[in-house]
Amino acid sequence: MTAPTGKRAATAEDAISAILRLGVSASLLLIGTGSVLSFTRRGGYGSGAAEVARLAGPGGSFPRTLSWLLGGLGHLDGQAVIVAGLLLLIATPVMRVAVSLVVFARERDRVYLAITATVLALLLLSFALGRAG
Repeated sequence: MTAPTGKRAATAEDAISAILRLGVSASLLLIGTGSVLSFTRRGGYGSGAAEVARLAGPGGSFPRTLSWLLGGLGHLDGQAVIVAGLLLLIATPVMRVAVSLVVFARERDRVYLAITATVLALLLLSFALGRAG
């Protein structure tokens, strides 16, 4: 292994490590902030048992639309902030796979490129199928 290749590998590992660290840290911050907002703001979880039952009880409904999420974030709704944190937590390993795909393409490592591309395709397919059904 030559020095430039080793340096490139270290840089790629550093980038992947930074993505994972940043994604998990930002997600934790969003979920924590959303939880505080949910319990302290009027109309949040602390507003009564009916609100908790609406989310967690039988037949409970949790909003799932992009417009709800964006509107909730605009109003600093605790539930929307928590959902944004969870989405970021889900996206973090997907970004790690995508960065790995770029790294393997740059290194011209066809075997790992094919494996990583397959993993990324399966992840994206699982999101699409989960959304459909």
